[in-house]
Amino acid sequence: MIKKYSFWLLVLLFLIYVLSFVDRQIIAVLAPQIRLDLGLSNFQVGLLYGTAFSFIYAFAGIPMGRLADQWSRRKMIALAVFTWSLVTVLSGFTASFTMLIVYRLILGLSQAMLGPAAYALLAETFPAENRASVFSVYAAGIFIGIGLSFLVGSTVATTFDWQTAMITVGLPGLFIAPVVWFVIRDARKTVTTGTFVSDTFEHLGYILKKKTVIYHLTGFAAMACIGYTVLAFVSTIFVDVFDSPHLIRHYGWFQFGVAATVILMGRFADYLALRNKAYRFWGGIIPAVGAVPLYGLGLFAADGFSALILLGTAVLFSSSFNGVAAALIQFMVQPKMRALAGGLYLFVISIAGFGFGPPVAGFLMDQVFTGQYAASKAVFSLIVVCAAIAIVSFTLAMKTYEKDAED
Repeated sequence: MIKKYSFWLLVLLFLIYVLSFVDRQIIAVLAPQIRLDLGLSNFQVGLLYGTAFSFIYAFAGIPMGRLADQWSRRKMIALAVFTWSLVTVLSGFTASFTMLIVYRLILGLSQAMLGPAAYALLAETFPAENRASVFSVYAAGIFIGIGLSFLVGSTVATTFDWQTAMITVGLPGLFIAPVVWFVIRDARKTVTTGTFVSDTFEHLGYILKKKTVIYHLTGFAAMACIGYTVLAFVSTIFVDVFDSPHLIRHYGWFQFGVAATVILMGRFADYLALRNKAYRFWGGIIPAVGAVPLYGLGLFAADGFSALILLGTAVLFSSSFNGVAAALIQFMVQPKMRALAGGLYLFVISIAGFGFGPPVAGFLMDQVFTGQYAASKAVFSLIVVCAAIAIVSFTLAMKTYEKDAED
């Protein structure tokens, strides 16, 4: 039975995760307006949405993970929420591509503080047999946040402008940050001691020597590449391919559906684990296999409405892995390495997902493919390659799981 504090901790972390993805995703939702207003190319949009955020988010994730194993997770999360909310609001007061890049860098740094601390808190607060389910509830916040960014961001931008939309989505976090400071408490009675740098490299070496971890990171990085590339350019696809900008906001409704499939996949993974713990990796194989044909049909549909239905259905499959992925790596590490493992996971999926996918897809749109379906061809090329990598990686991971698991 879940204790009262545990329940409210999960609710609060879920809400925070929702806000983080509203502020993270809003650039892609507003991309057509920003591109037109600032005279940007698709490649620049990919850099702004993906690379500017992802590289600092990724590289900060590991030291932030180590810091979360040594310092107050409550303080880290409160500071993170306040900072990324503030720079989102400030983004609404600029019309400079350079300043938007700077604010995205700060957003990436501050959001890197959240994941490792939250993963560790959840792993320590809830029992191992419910871990995939709990992590999936938390991960569902990703898609509630993305859905809200489409619905709220697109509506406000249409009614006013993209700057007003940025301010609107950034304000709530400024009020949530003080709540975090006074409500969350660390599950640990004491903090970890040791030398920050040497212990970090020692623990990373321990984690990365396990084949299952390598397969895990490779497979879920490929899945993240699919997800973030689609998110980066789905607005562009509705505008450039299907001439249906009015459908952009409706894509957000499907993101709410993904929140449900993430939770269901987590429950399903914990059910499969009763037979064989390695079977949790089916939580990655099923999304990879199921999404490819639906994305193919949607990206090359004859009209915008058909594309909306097919692309929306595809994302219900392709993004359902998120809770399972975050939970699985926790089974590979010792308790003192939990936040670091979370930081490592975020590092890898950020480099592959945000950092690699969107700019590569943008380059393919600008330089390689032509015609009405140029954007569709670029995005689908990445989807096929990444899905194949993921399926192979998860199949191998199931074979080595028993040897590498810690609990």
